[in-house]
Amino acid sequence: MNTLKIMTIFGTRPEAIKMAPVIKQLEADPGTTPIIVATSQHREMLQQVLEIFNIQPDYDLKIMAQQQTLSEITSKVILGLDTILQEEQPDLVLVHGDTTTTMAASMSAFYHQIPVGHVEAGLRTWDKYSPYPEEMNRMLTDDISDLYFAPTQLSKDNLLQEHHPESQIFITGNTAIDALRYTIRIDYHHDVLTAIPRDHRFILLTMHRRENQGQPMRDTFKAIKDVVRNTPDLDVVYPVHLSPRVQSVAHEVFDGVDRVHLIAPLDVVDFHGIAARSSFIMTDSGGVQEEAPSLNKPVLVLRDSTERPEGVAAGTLKVVGTATQAVKDAMLSLLNNPQEYHAMATAHNPYGDGHAAERIVSICRDYLSRKK
Repeated sequence: MNTLKIMTIFGTRPEAIKMAPVIKQLEADPGTTPIIVATSQHREMLQQVLEIFNIQPDYDLKIMAQQQTLSEITSKVILGLDTILQEEQPDLVLVHGDTTTTMAASMSAFYHQIPVGHVEAGLRTWDKYSPYPEEMNRMLTDDISDLYFAPTQLSKDNLLQEHHPESQIFITGNTAIDALRYTIRIDYHHDVLTAIPRDHRFILLTMHRRENQGQPMRDTFKAIKDVVRNTPDLDVVYPVHLSPRVQSVAHEVFDGVDRVHLIAPLDVVDFHGIAARSSFIMTDSGGVQEEAPSLNKPVLVLRDSTERPEGVAAGTLKVVGTATQAVKDAMLSLLNNPQEYHAMATAHNPYGDGHAAERIVSICRDYLSRKK
């Protein structure tokens, strides 16, 4: 029996986490032959995810270099995929989200006239510099794509607003929720949890985005430092991104601050395990905004806008920006107002039911069967 060749391409840790359930579903499907390509836009953090999900790429472009520019990433991905796409001739290329790997891989597939399926299509802030470069990456990818796997109705509405064909848009839920089924463990433990007294609450912090690096990050960290110093039963766990610019500000503000635990970046099992035990999460990440509602954790979004407004409407997310006083006010409100905390912690997760990957693979198979 001839199987359908479906190529998945990813390059960063968040992409790999969200593509892993799709890859596992493809591997289990007798009607498809998966081809796995890693660009390794993020090398160390990506490798952790591959090992956890037991994924072995067929190709690895190994493009990561210190301080590489967006232009360098784009050109390396397009050139690196050229021969692979020519030799493999997949029936479909699947990309995820909004990274530079995603945009460049879509463009490369287009140059080879290979259909593209975009997992997590249709997210928008309508501001091309927020987040940067992700907003334009996902818009360009959607302009190239042939299949759109929208996580929510709002994402579908965004695509329709841009006149993408409705017959090719499918609401699937978000694969981030699927990934939690592989990672959450009841008996989970991490050394940092031992360092936090049993009667203390703790906040999980992540912050790394390009637009927040520098003064916005410094202002946010100052707010967190002030709240921790004035709240004796509060700790903060911060897995610090490997970016030198993030590392520099984190140590500048937090070194010597009791109860702020700066730790190395976490693999996905560790991150989800610690998140599940936190009081709430402060983040500028997109994926965390989707995962936290499934863990019943409120989220303070350290950005001025979010492409995931469904979570804001549902009440599980609050966009607070990076201004020092605004961040402090939002933290203290959650810490001191049990009713507000309960409402956010128990809000409905609008991002899916954990079966997105099954839907995506089924849709791909139906689409390609019709084409043949």
